[in-house]
Amino acid sequence: MQWTDRIRQVKIVLVVAAIIIAVVSLMVSNFLVEDLSREERTRMEVWAQALHALNNADESTDLSLVLSVIQGNNTIPVIVLDSNFDVMDYRNIEIDAKSYSDSMAYIARLGKRMYESDRYIKIVLSDSDSLKNYQLVCYDESIMLKRLFSYPYVQLGVVLIFVVIAIFALLSSKRAEQNKVWVGLSKETAHQLGTPISSLMAWVEMLKENYPDDELIPEMDKDVKRLERIAERFSKIGSLPEPVASSMNDVLDHVIDYMDRRTSKKVTIERNFPDNDVIVRMNASLFEWVIENLCKNAVDAMEGSGHILLTLFTEGNKAIIEVADNGKGIKKKDINHVFMPGFTTKKRGWGLGLSLAKRIVEEYHHGKIFVKYSEVGKGTTFRIELRA
Repeated sequence: MQWTDRIRQVKIVLVVAAIIIAVVSLMVSNFLVEDLSREERTRMEVWAQALHALNNADESTDLSLVLSVIQGNNTIPVIVLDSNFDVMDYRNIEIDAKSYSDSMAYIARLGKRMYESDRYIKIVLSDSDSLKNYQLVCYDESIMLKRLFSYPYVQLGVVLIFVVIAIFALLSSKRAEQNKVWVGLSKETAHQLGTPISSLMAWVEMLKENYPDDELIPEMDKDVKRLERIAERFSKIGSLPEPVASSMNDVLDHVIDYMDRRTSKKVTIERNFPDNDVIVRMNASLFEWVIENLCKNAVDAMEGSGHILLTLFTEGNKAIIEVADNGKGIKKKDINHVFMPGFTTKKRGWGLGLSLAKRIVEEYHHGKIFVKYSEVGKGTTFRIELRA
């Protein structure tokens, strides 16, 4: 849990850092865009004055200076319109001849859009009282200004991608470390169980020879074989056992028979299976472990008294198994955490059963396991989906 908490803290730090970087970038970019926009406005006012001077030029006008100012604008798109919105002149406008057959009409529309966006400067041509005696110098943002405006969003996208990759790397590292722990623990458990199980098997054989009529010895033999199967299951964790076509009906029947003998009489286990066998490619031994874990959790949730229903059916090309109980249920805030290693609501428990069940279903059988329904005080239903 400490490792999980640390991962969660790192994720929060990364997200907060990304938000701070995005906000600061947007603020700085906004300041720069506003400054550059004001500067371009000033440049266009000077350009408009130069155009006005050119239109009203006389013998004393320094045309070289005026032309230098007008020709010096190589970055800001500008369109000069008359009072009827007809194009008088334009600079720094790119026109696609293939897309626009009437280029002047296109430029006129573009200039009108600039005017409607309040990016224009009005030039009065003379002191005449006519309201029509003026020109409009319409301009747009330069390419540099547009790039500067979009830059923080690009930077934000890069930061978000970095955060996602970093979180994914952390989760992958966490998952890899957990896998090593579970595999090592399982292998060591199987190894440690091997010697006492072999000894118990030998003792059972001796008891069979000395007390052939004792009714308890066959039950002892079943328990020893059960321990042998458990050790076998642990030894398979970490490897990829070859799936074999098996009857899901038989697998579930075997689990129900086992649970019936080892649970209280107050716990009833009911089955709802189709008449025909549902054949699934699986490792029967490991899959029995999954169902046993779900049934044991159901018994614990019912506190020794209640009803468990195992349902099997097919849906398209899927085999569906549902394990439902009428126990105390799972709180909504805990449903997303029930399959996390170490998570448990029991006073005694390691919180590994459902985590291993999820791994067996998803990694070994390429299926899905999830909580279909749960309500506090009413019960829980787990659902498993496998390819039939």
